[in-house]
Amino acid sequence: MPSPLIALDWGTTRARAFLIGEDGTVLDKRSADRGIQSVPAGGFPAAFEAIAGDLRRANPEAAILLAGMVGSRNGWIEAPYVACPASPAEIAAAGLRVTLDDGTAATIVPGMSCDEGAFDVMRGEETLVVGLGLGDGIACLPGTHSKWAQVEGGRITRFASFMTGEVYGLLREHSILSRLAEEPAGEDAAEGARRGIAAAARPGGLLNAAFAARSEVLAGRMSGGAVGPYLSSLLVAQEIAAARAMFGGLENLHLVADGVLAQSYGRALAAAGLDHDLVTPEAAFVAGVARLAADLPA
Repeated sequence: MPSPLIALDWGTTRARAFLIGEDGTVLDKRSADRGIQSVPAGGFPAAFEAIAGDLRRANPEAAILLAGMVGSRNGWIEAPYVACPASPAEIAAAGLRVTLDDGTAATIVPGMSCDEGAFDVMRGEETLVVGLGLGDGIACLPGTHSKWAQVEGGRITRFASFMTGEVYGLLREHSILSRLAEEPAGEDAAEGARRGIAAAARPGGLLNAAFAARSEVLAGRMSGGAVGPYLSSLLVAQEIAAARAMFGGLENLHLVADGVLAQSYGRALAAAGLDHDLVTPEAAFVAGVARLAADLPA
């Protein structure tokens, strides 16, 4: 890896900058509400300066790597997707060079595509998967649009996306279920989670089980405060079941999450009898950009 490295995790609403040493240690970092949706056309060099300009000036010899939605159609420049299967070296080789205000070069990490009957894409998550350093295994990356990726022989061979977080928001806030939902109190969260995981195992499927969030409250058998946790656990458990059907036994499973998502997915994975290693998104990102930077063409 070039020493040092400045890497940006540049998403839709936020951007995080890291100064990473030769040994992979984070030496400094920045965070700003300067996601790509807030940057006007042609404004990315100035946005980079606002986010990480001081890191660049203090470390003029550093390589600069930009990952995430900055390489999307609405970002700095659209970086074409790299098709599965692909190794970290192949992903790095497809990076696009851009120029900062002072003429310094930076590299945008491309996203990935997968086509197994239905075309699928990810942008940003590939860096986290690379950061896991898997030879063979499965990565689960929860979020608004969760990703599950399979790694074989060190290459990302295929992946699948699930709209789990977005569908939860729609059901919880914008469906008929929202009329009975309340903020959890007392044992509501635990009870809702238990009921949601159990409902996912019933034969009626997601649509039938989702309606039960209403009927169970009407029957007085579940509190309104349990509706949100019920829906969340139901959707997560359904996602895990679908991933299992797509990827098999899910051996050597790595969950990239922290906070509430780590707890929610960890609970559902345990209920499904699946062991997993837990890695924080920041740790996976830092390791991923370090690996990709080492593979950048000279």
